[in-house]
Amino acid sequence: MKKHTLVVLAAGMGSRYGGLKQLDTMSDEGDTIIDFSLYDAIEAGFSKVVFIIREEFKERFVEIFDEKLKGKIEVAYVFQELHKIPSGYEVHPDRVKPWGTGHATLMAQEEITGNFCLINGDDFYSRGAFQTMIQELDSLDENSYDMCMVGYNLKNTLSDNGFVSRGECFVNNANELIEITERLHIERVDGKILRKDESGALVSMLENTIVSMNFWGFTPKYLEVVEEAFHLFLKERSLELKSEFFIPSVVNTILKSKLGKVKVLTSDAKWMGVTYAEDRATVVQEVARLKKESIYPKNLWR
Repeated sequence: MKKHTLVVLAAGMGSRYGGLKQLDTMSDEGDTIIDFSLYDAIEAGFSKVVFIIREEFKERFVEIFDEKLKGKIEVAYVFQELHKIPSGYEVHPDRVKPWGTGHATLMAQEEITGNFCLINGDDFYSRGAFQTMIQELDSLDENSYDMCMVGYNLKNTLSDNGFVSRGECFVNNANELIEITERLHIERVDGKILRKDESGALVSMLENTIVSMNFWGFTPKYLEVVEEAFHLFLKERSLELKSEFFIPSVVNTILKSKLGKVKVLTSDAKWMGVTYAEDRATVVQEVARLKKESIYPKNLWR
């Protein structure tokens, strides 16, 4: 098996959650959601993890993860900050947030060799999804622009406590992604799943719509496209207060130019994550169940 890297997006501030949700504990043993992703990734065969974080949080991440991961997987930290952009671009003086998930990926560029997987730090994906992903990464040609992603049924990815953002995936009969559209406001209302369109009107969505949870598999060629696309983004939108450079926009660029394809790997797992503080109780309960049923050991790292 080839050596593959897991890249963890963990620089978000958790504005809707009310704190740094990536490091919030979800069990009596002190497990974070990231711990379960790391455990599953190591079991699947990943050999390196790169955390994309804010520099101010490095000490806390090192304290939590370095000792438990020692001897199990190589660990690296990179920092996503507002000022880490190419020179020559003006920025809105009141802007405080970095530039989104596409920008975050670039921060890890020097730590990535070969094919890699990228995930959110606050989402639980399931062990089977990591096993499926690493098998697909093994088959991807490092010199191609081909990609893969794990898609989830929309009905399994909603919060009971408010709206969520998801990438709506349009998939052909060959299980290849045609296009992905970022939907920034999806919620269940009176038993129906609704999203807001650009005008703010509510539009219904099917429960089995395939959505992205930022579980991607890429080759190094993807990073070349990200770099070029980020320059174009900054030329057009660097002065906007809240503009964001998302991974799906880069994926769409590759698809539209016909440089590569995206194989959609599906999972019927139910999402577990913490968009809102109220989500935590559900996650704690589910983690306890998974341990009680021995799907995970009581102490992950012993």
